[in-house]
Amino acid sequence: MKRFLLAAALTVAASVAFAAPTTYKIDANHTDVIASWNHLGFSTPAAHFGKVDGAITYDPANVANSSVQVTLPLSGMESHVPAFNDHLRSADLFDAEKYPTITFRSTSVKSAGENRLAVTGDLTIKGITRQVVLDVVLNKVGEHPMRKVPTIGFNATTTIKRSDFGISYAVPAVSDEVKISITTEALAPKPAG
Repeated sequence: MKRFLLAAALTVAASVAFAAPTTYKIDANHTDVIASWNHLGFSTPAAHFGKVDGAITYDPANVANSSVQVTLPLSGMESHVPAFNDHLRSADLFDAEKYPTITFRSTSVKSAGENRLAVTGDLTIKGITRQVVLDVVLNKVGEHPMRKVPTIGFNATTTIKRSDFGISYAVPAVSDEVKISITTEALAPKPAG
C-alpha cells in the first residue's frame, strides 16, 4: 500500500511539474516573420524579418498565464531585392535609422480551440503602438530530439493596416492591409549542471 501511495504521489508531482509554466527563448534560426501585401493589383510581394529575439512563456494548465515578447531588428529585414531593402528601411517606409526595431508584447492569451490560441498584444512600429490579435496554431510542445530540451513551435497570422503605424507611402495603390505570417520554434534553457 505504501508503495502504491508513493507511486501515486510521484505521478501527481510529475504531472504538476510537466504542467508548470515554461519560458522558452525564440530560436532565430527557425523563426520567420513574413509581411505580404498587394502591389498595384498585380502581385503579392513579401519581406522577411530575421534575427528575431524574444521569449515565450507557455502554461498549458492555464494559458492565461502565458506571454510573448518579441523584438524584430529591421537590420534583419530581407525582401531579396537589395534596392527594395534600402527603400523599406528608408524614411518613406520604416525609417530604420530612427526606429531600428519592431516590438510585440502580449497583453492577454486565450484558448481559441484545440491547439489554438488568441494572443492579444501591443505592436510597436515607428514608435506607434497599436493592439493586434495573433491567431495562433500550437504545432508542438515537447523535447527537441537533437537539443534535448523542452521546445515549443507555433504558426500565427494577423492583418494590420500599415497606415495605423505611420507608413502610408503609395496607399491605396499599394495595399494598406499587410498580412503577417509567423512560424517559430523556441527552446527552454538547458538545466544547470
